[in-house]
Amino acid sequence: MPISDTTLGSILRNLRHTNDWTLKQMSAKCGIPLSTLSKVEHDRLTLTYDKLLQVSQRLGLRMSELFAEDRETERPSVMARRSVGDIEHSVRVETPNYDYYYLCTELRQKRMIPVITKIRAKSAQEFGSLVQHEGEEYIYVLKGQVIVHTEFYDPVTLEEGQSIYIDAKMGHAYLAADSCEVAEVLGIMSSPDDELMKSLLSIHEEQKKLQKN
Repeated sequence: MPISDTTLGSILRNLRHTNDWTLKQMSAKCGIPLSTLSKVEHDRLTLTYDKLLQVSQRLGLRMSELFAEDRETERPSVMARRSVGDIEHSVRVETPNYDYYYLCTELRQKRMIPVITKIRAKSAQEFGSLVQHEGEEYIYVLKGQVIVHTEFYDPVTLEEGQSIYIDAKMGHAYLAADSCEVAEVLGIMSSPDDELMKSLLSIHEEQKKLQKN
């Protein structure tokens, strides 16, 4: 079964070709070293959240546009969309607490956003304020132990193979238990709001700002 080849590298490469820029011109415009940009385009390197934000700002793009290749216009009644992906073809976003691997990024305006997350934060103090966003969220533990903090409930510890479903408007945080260095989960975020991806990206930005402070 073929895997979708839409990666951050292919998105940036297609953007460069659409604008008829050389790699050197693209490098100058987005402020990413030419050698780094070349590795990203060939999927040998990814970019941190800071660098993704820099690229979007310098190129005049919304962050969410870096997570999907094709613009959609009017939706047909039956879309028959399909996307097959894996972590090697994901778009990676790094924050102080988590590494996010967004899956199936070639589909725009998804009502569900699948993401594999590697959790490093181990304490509420290290994590900072609870996060919240539109919609609902489902988390399944793939590796390690995860301590789930929520606004209205006592913390709960999830083992491998266990899961939790929450209202994402309720403040929440996922921490790696002391028994593991890094925990890994599969998360599904859903919302009727087409701007869910934008909402999630704004959380990454806030986490980076808090870390700097």
